[in-house]
Amino acid sequence: MKEHKVFLITGASTGIGAATARMAVDAGYRVVLAARSLDKLEALSDELGREHARAVQCDVSDWRQQEEMFRFALEQFGRLDVVFANAGFSKGSPFYGGEDKPDEWRDMVLTNVYGAAATARLSLPWLVKTGGHFLITGSVVGHITSTRNLYSATKWAVTGIAQSVRNEMAGTGVRVTLIEPGVVDTPFWGTVPKPGTPELHADDVARAVLYAVSQPPHVDVNDVLIRPTGQPH
Repeated sequence: MKEHKVFLITGASTGIGAATARMAVDAGYRVVLAARSLDKLEALSDELGREHARAVQCDVSDWRQQEEMFRFALEQFGRLDVVFANAGFSKGSPFYGGEDKPDEWRDMVLTNVYGAAATARLSLPWLVKTGGHFLITGSVVGHITSTRNLYSATKWAVTGIAQSVRNEMAGTGVRVTLIEPGVVDTPFWGTVPKPGTPELHADDVARAVLYAVSQPPHVDVNDVLIRPTGQPH
């Protein structure tokens, strides 16, 4: 009986995470879908087929919920081959001017930075066992600062996390990929105005994820920087 590889995705309920889940199932993976919105995850699990995809509610800013997420994944499928730390959100609070929103800042840092770091820490022991792959969603604004708010700083931190994890995992067989999208047309933006530039689609980024994952074991795609044609920064 064939043992399917297992792909865990945080922030899987919409956008890049959901698009990646669909492509991963098409590629033959068993997928664990994690996010805060359980109803959306369950709908996606039904769409993909519960024999292929299982849903688990998780707020990545909570260490214990992440522990439960990984416990669930291993109970359902018995292994982990790919982990995509994709959960994150943006709030447009600037450093100068406007309304003070300290809770917004705290929640964003806990999700985008602490949450991604916790996903790495909890997944890597399992990925070492399978010679697996850790991917993390950064941003163009974690490569070159073009926004004037704390979100950009959280994505610079994610860039640092990816580089640190890659350095630490050298020699273990675990591959590490930082995915840095430009402007993507997804629900991620919420009430934050999007820049007036062309946009990528979630499927465009998901294809980049699957490209990195599909390389032979001796090929480690370290960084995928992907902008829509015409985005200047």
